[in-house]
Amino acid sequence: MLLYCYPMTIADARKKCKSLIARIPRDVLSIAILILASSFSFGLGYLAGQEHHFSTSTTLQKEVQGTGQVVASKNGTKYYLSGCAGADRISDANKVWFASPAAAAAAGYTPAANCEGI
Repeated sequence: MLLYCYPMTIADARKKCKSLIARIPRDVLSIAILILASSFSFGLGYLAGQEHHFSTSTTLQKEVQGTGQVVASKNGTKYYLSGCAGADRISDANKVWFASPAAAAAAGYTPAANCEGI
């Protein structure tokens, strides 16, 4: 059995959509639109955050591989990449610079847990 599909005009499609939407109660339609918009917004925000997290981590890894500079405090036991927030909290007078994480580890420092990319 062959089904004949006639071409639908824009006016026909509009009428069909209006008749379908007219059957759905307004409250249900409003809640569905609100849920869909919220989910879509959350998803976009999540993806944007993942992209930022990925680019930050990649930047920090390139920093270690490229210039290879890590910093530690002469009064502390942890080392940080030079772009980490922990490195900014070390005063310039107390900063000890190393060419690589391996050099900092050889000097007795351990990697900071809050500095990604190490």
